[in-house]
Amino acid sequence: MQPTFLGLAGLALTAEERALFQSANPAGYILFKRNIDTPEQVRALTASLTDLAGRALPILIDQEGGRVARLRPPHWPEYPTGEAFDRLYEVAPITAIEAARLNARSLAAMLRDLGITVDCLPLLDVRDPQGHDIIGDRAFGAEPMKVAALGRATLDGLREGGVCGVVKHIPGHGRATADSHLELPIVTASREELERDLEPFRTLHWAPMAMTAHVTYTALDPNRCATLSPIVIDLIRTDIGFTGLLMSDDLGMHALGHPSAGGYPPGSNALEDFGARALASLAAGCDIALHCSGDFAEMRAICEAVPEITEAAQTRLTAAMDLPAADTTPAAQWAEARDELLAFA
Repeated sequence: MQPTFLGLAGLALTAEERALFQSANPAGYILFKRNIDTPEQVRALTASLTDLAGRALPILIDQEGGRVARLRPPHWPEYPTGEAFDRLYEVAPITAIEAARLNARSLAAMLRDLGITVDCLPLLDVRDPQGHDIIGDRAFGAEPMKVAALGRATLDGLREGGVCGVVKHIPGHGRATADSHLELPIVTASREELERDLEPFRTLHWAPMAMTAHVTYTALDPNRCATLSPIVIDLIRTDIGFTGLLMSDDLGMHALGHPSAGGYPPGSNALEDFGARALASLAAGCDIALHCSGDFAEMRAICEAVPEITEAAQTRLTAAMDLPAADTTPAAQWAEARDELLAFA
């Protein structure tokens, strides 16, 4: 098994994707809007991926709510943003926590019905007034304790529904003043100031999976962004105490191709060499390299470059995917209970 989560190009596996995936045996897959049409089509796609792997499989999706949602009407309902639970928390904290749990239960029911087993949620990024809007209303708020409380409720609700959650973007994207999809954010906050960003991740250090931030924190490692920094990943494992499966954010984001991203061997061309990007993230300490675009040439380069998954990463992956059986309560029933609570905001 290779330490990768890979995307795919369309609504069904192509012959060349099938051959590559059968040979490389990636640890899992991630779905995007381009892979989604109808419920029946998504179920057929996830079943084909599982059948090809011959094992229980992490199939990921970014289904947060609001602007980050791959499943949309008319086949699937809209879900609220993190900010909706933040507003309710200001009025009634316990009610907000329960609403977040019910929201996650509804998400889990919807995803499990489609054969999707991992949701890249919750964000534990602490919102900052100077931060880029790439986080914005996706965040649970600007207060670390609140973010952790709502994040825990979300993890609990997902797991109760048989889906694994992913905390992101560790060690915190809220202060970044740039969008890492487009450029490399540089955060110049002091080590003491960064405690505010680390706190939710430290509180939920037991989360089953986490996703790194493609952000350079000059107080932690001025020469490498977090995903490519052994120093930052050591901090994630020791100071934060995170014990679960650590995946990179998407290798295709422009932040990793920036000349200042660091972490690459001399002579490598990170702008074009996706194998180098994958190897650098794994060498820094990520368990899994995530690649989302479905670009076949990029995936092939990654699969040709990476080694077998380490024993430690395999153990963390197995533990994360040890999920309870999902019940048959419809997603709409959980969503209705959530909406009754959100009405108090």
